[in-house]
Amino acid sequence: MRFSAPRSTSPSPERRKLKYGVPSDELEDSESSQSDAESAHSSASSDSIWYKSESEVPPPPPRPSRPKRSTAEQYYIEDTIASIRLRVNHHDPYEEWEKEIKQESFRLARTEQSLSKVERHKKQSQAHKAEANKRSVVQEKQMQAIQDHLAALNIRRQVGEKAMVEAWKERNKKLWDGIEAVIKSEEEKVRIKLEAERKKREEEERKRQEEEERRRQEEEKKRKEEEERMRQEQEEAEAKRRREEAERIRREREQAEAKLRETLGITTATQDWCSARDMLRLLKAGPMVTVKANQNLKSIWSAGRRAIIPKIGQLTEDPQNILRIYEEIVVILRPKTPHHQTVYFALLSNLAKAIFMQAEIEVTAEKRSAIPLAQLAVRLLVGIEGFAKIFWTKLCQRAGGWPVPFTIPSADSDGSTFTAEQRKKAMGYREEDTSVGDYLARISGIMRIYFLIMGHNLTQPTEEPLHLAYRQSRYWTYFARMLMDHQLMEDPVAPNVLHVALDVGGLEARDIWGQQWIKLLERLYECTTTGIPGTNGRLLGGSSPEGTSARVRVQIEIERILSAP
Repeated sequence: MRFSAPRSTSPSPERRKLKYGVPSDELEDSESSQSDAESAHSSASSDSIWYKSESEVPPPPPRPSRPKRSTAEQYYIEDTIASIRLRVNHHDPYEEWEKEIKQESFRLARTEQSLSKVERHKKQSQAHKAEANKRSVVQEKQMQAIQDHLAALNIRRQVGEKAMVEAWKERNKKLWDGIEAVIKSEEEKVRIKLEAERKKREEEERKRQEEEERRRQEEEKKRKEEEERMRQEQEEAEAKRRREEAERIRREREQAEAKLRETLGITTATQDWCSARDMLRLLKAGPMVTVKANQNLKSIWSAGRRAIIPKIGQLTEDPQNILRIYEEIVVILRPKTPHHQTVYFALLSNLAKAIFMQAEIEVTAEKRSAIPLAQLAVRLLVGIEGFAKIFWTKLCQRAGGWPVPFTIPSADSDGSTFTAEQRKKAMGYREEDTSVGDYLARISGIMRIYFLIMGHNLTQPTEEPLHLAYRQSRYWTYFARMLMDHQLMEDPVAPNVLHVALDVGGLEARDIWGQQWIKLLERLYECTTTGIPGTNGRLLGGSSPEGTSARVRVQIEIERILSAP
């Protein structure tokens, strides 16, 4: 900021305007004579262009003589020059006074500015302090309001938990009522189904007799035709024998490799699924048909089945309760008078079915209910002869290819082509699956039993080795097969099943396989974030809502396992 003082009128007499100089007429005479000389010279110069050389140019006219000044004029000029010199060297006190006034004003202005600046800073500091005090008061009020709100939320949470416990008790009661109703409904369905099968068998027997008569006539005709073809076949026999010999050698080599894999406990996913399908056909066409066709065997089988189903529903997490139920089931399966072999295998089939149906009902509501079911299953797999294969067969029947894991092909293991309905049933779909969510919940409940059996083998190995499908190595094989099958990885069921597997045995597997297991989990994590390798970025579980939510759960579970101490 600049300050200045107003300038007043000078009282000094020396500042009045004075005139200095020579007389005006003398100046005018000198200027006119000089201009005449210059014009004459310029005209002579301009006329020189009309001459051949400079020597021909006539000289300028002589300057006119100037009259000499008088003594008075000479004195006047000298006096004027002296006045000018005096004026140049004159010292003006006013100017000195004016300069001092300006400097004093500048010093006063700077002092006032400094005082004003100090006062302004002081006021600003006081204003900031007042504002800070005001803010602290507001913050204290807000903190008190937040604490009051949290207290109210805690009270509402306690009320909600109490209501949830009451609702859970009511739901549990309804669940058990539903189980009893399902059992009665299933028994009625079986009775109606058996009656229909009896009538169907009678009709088939009549048709069979007619077919045998027709076949006998056709066979007689074919026999004559065979005799005619015999000669031609003998000619082709030698070539066929050579082909069969080469095929026999190839089969023997494949059988030797298969025996080696079996000795080492190595099977392919196709072999595991085909063995379950083959066993299922044998079970349905053998023991089940025989038992249902014989009234005495059927009554024994029905009594055993009705005794087994309630036992499964009585399971709790008490080890004594599990042992007691196991011993009671053993008594039912192996009484003092042994059952007929067909009845024994039929009861094993019903026992496995009862375990999986209980898992579908209870594990969907509470996953801890799968623990006693799995512990009982481990005891049965070790202590009951033949139960391991039948349990595996019923597991693949109820859950499709997910226990293997394996993508269900278009043809069955015997080469027969599936219809759309048959393939859907082979994949584990049931009539009660009204939505994808119901199917996912049911498959997850069944697979939790299977993974708990392998998890029990991971942490508490049994005295006798389990079947290959339930051993410790199968847990690693399951994840390896799943990661190799891109079609399965894109199915929304895959992340649900993998989450169940990691929840059951992920930490124990890390302790057993160490760094290799961590590498496998890292690859699985990439499938949930960046995409399945070789699928152009498609993620685990696809883009459906069910697959997306399950994929997030798999990510969280892997992070939990990797970050655990």
